[in-house]
Amino acid sequence: MSKITIALEAAVQTVIENAAKDGKQTNRQRAEIDRAFARILKLIAPRIRHFIRQYGLTAHWDDAEQCCAIAVHRAIQAYEPEKAQFTTFVNWQIRGELQSLRFRLMTDQRPSAKKVEATTVSLSAMVTSADGDEMSPEAMIEDEDALERTESAASDYLADGAISSLIEAYVDHLRKVGIEQLRRRPRPKREEAALRREGPRLRTATHGIDPAELEKLEAKLERDREIVARRVFQTATLDDLSMETGVTKERVRQITKRAAKVIAEIAAADPRFSVMAEYGEPATAKRRQPAAAARTATPILPDASLPHNLLSGVVAIDAASIDTVVAAEANRETVEAIVIAAAPVPNSAALH
Repeated sequence: MSKITIALEAAVQTVIENAAKDGKQTNRQRAEIDRAFARILKLIAPRIRHFIRQYGLTAHWDDAEQCCAIAVHRAIQAYEPEKAQFTTFVNWQIRGELQSLRFRLMTDQRPSAKKVEATTVSLSAMVTSADGDEMSPEAMIEDEDALERTESAASDYLADGAISSLIEAYVDHLRKVGIEQLRRRPRPKREEAALRREGPRLRTATHGIDPAELEKLEAKLERDREIVARRVFQTATLDDLSMETGVTKERVRQITKRAAKVIAEIAAADPRFSVMAEYGEPATAKRRQPAAAARTATPILPDASLPHNLLSGVVAIDAASIDTVVAAEANRETVEAIVIAAAPVPNSAALH
């Protein structure tokens, strides 16, 4: 192992030892990394110059050096001493970065291509914008569903935020009610007297309440929060919530029913949720049109003046008179009926 290789290994080890751990890094560690990295670049400078000439990028020397610096960073991140020396890792990284740079420049610098005067043509050169600048083919691709997906994602994000705010407002309401109930709970006389002797001090909302009771209240609130979030705003079933929270299905139903009512009241009272409160309200019921003055109520009894409601009497007719009636109707194509004179209905005395 040469002196340069040993110096490289030591400098790389210094960078690795001073790297940020758990997102924390001191100013001294940053300074050590900068000095070690500058030492690495100085040691491999001849190697970088060799590869820049080999890939034909002498006309773009500054860009090539920047790419080599990036390659050194990536080689340090991927370095594994048990597999190979650092020089092996850094050589492959430098080659890859310079090859990528050559293709980005859209020129072919290979000696074989120079012999046949071959050049690499970019697809971007085939497309120009209205200003005459080159455009990449990717810039011409239009995603027709992009706007719809963006609006949908934005709507989901706003809906999730509103739901979280509503649940937090509901939990705060339950917390205030619970604390007030704990404060009103009767205490032992000694404890009550001690609180009175303290005088008009600056007291918090939970002053004088047993901390154990407050812990129980917070645990209950967390349980109710989960039940409301999953039952009211998601698709959790009563069985699932009962098994996971240890609460009976009937109790879960009561919690969600009360929560839905209180959340609706909060949404209607809080200006932050005014849009949600107005959304989905039933349309104003149409007023009933007053009945027309000319319209009369339909009578219950049938109309006695209609023909089918008239009472007719049946009388006996002589056989001779029947022939006379038929003869009178003989001038028609078909004799439909014999006209029977209407007569008053005979009373019961006449029938007898």
